[in-house]
Amino acid sequence: MTKQRVIFCDFDGTITENDNIVAIIRHFNPPGWEAIVNAIVSQAKSIKQGVGELFRLLPSSMKREVVEYAISNARIRAGFADLLKYCKDNGIDFYVTSGGIDFFVYPLLAPFGIPEDRIYCNGSDFSGASIEITWPHLCGPDCATECGMCKKTIINRFPADRYERILIGDSVTDFEGAKLVDTVFARSHLTQKCAELGLPCHEYETFHDVIDQLKLQEATR
Repeated sequence: MTKQRVIFCDFDGTITENDNIVAIIRHFNPPGWEAIVNAIVSQAKSIKQGVGELFRLLPSSMKREVVEYAISNARIRAGFADLLKYCKDNGIDFYVTSGGIDFFVYPLLAPFGIPEDRIYCNGSDFSGASIEITWPHLCGPDCATECGMCKKTIINRFPADRYERILIGDSVTDFEGAKLVDTVFARSHLTQKCAELGLPCHEYETFHDVIDQLKLQEATR
């Protein structure tokens, strides 16, 4: 039986060229943010703890400025629309699995027509004194790394005996998922982590690189 191909695609630094969370925090520059970001990347802090701490540095009264900056600053990586078309034309299921935040993920993806039930990301609450991140997709019983938006838990909903699982990512939010899937497309921190773990991966700069490799794989299925 030929397995159904399914892609789990990161958002920040993958679909977008930059990491939107870091870009937002760097732009508004609240005291102490650099140490938190370094602790997340080094895995001294969990993603959930670190990202929550970063946004608590910003007052909710800045909502309009934060949202406007996040949306206007982001740039979509070349070839994304072509990848979505390739997936549609070839029967590949496509899910966005993002450690990003709803107030920029949904608006930036809106032009591409991806159903919202295929977009997984974190939420936000501006009702208090500071911005709070909410976590609708927490780790399941098989993950204890406090991912916040747990890609491992989502990937495990697609059993390996029925699905050919493909991950596209770039950073710490993708580390656990990369250990599970059949194919990893990596750049930046994820490339380094795959090398450390001895995981094979395909490096990419644009989504055209991803499409080219998917076509090669299709030819050998």
